[in-house]
Amino acid sequence: MIGIIRKPIISEKAMEMGANRQYAFEVVPTANKIEIKKAVEELYEVKVDSVRTLRVKGKNVLKYTRKGLQRGKTPMRKKAYVTLQEGYTIEIVSGAQEE
Repeated sequence: MIGIIRKPIISEKAMEMGANRQYAFEVVPTANKIEIKKAVEELYEVKVDSVRTLRVKGKNVLKYTRKGLQRGKTPMRKKAYVTLQEGYTIEIVSGAQEE
């Protein structure tokens, strides 16, 4: 279950969502909402209210090298936005204090 969540997403938007008990995670692309819910509850010892998922397409990348133009693509990612039940929070960034 713990291998489903790759990492928490720490961005400005994600930090603002934390005030509403919502947190963003990067997850394995094959995971479904039920598996994500169980993994978050087990890993962070909280109760999950809802899970929203989205798939982020990979981008085309061009690199100019000595050998010429190299074409590639970044991999597809999957994000999960998790809303916790009332009274639960997750401390994602250690040392983050509100001033």
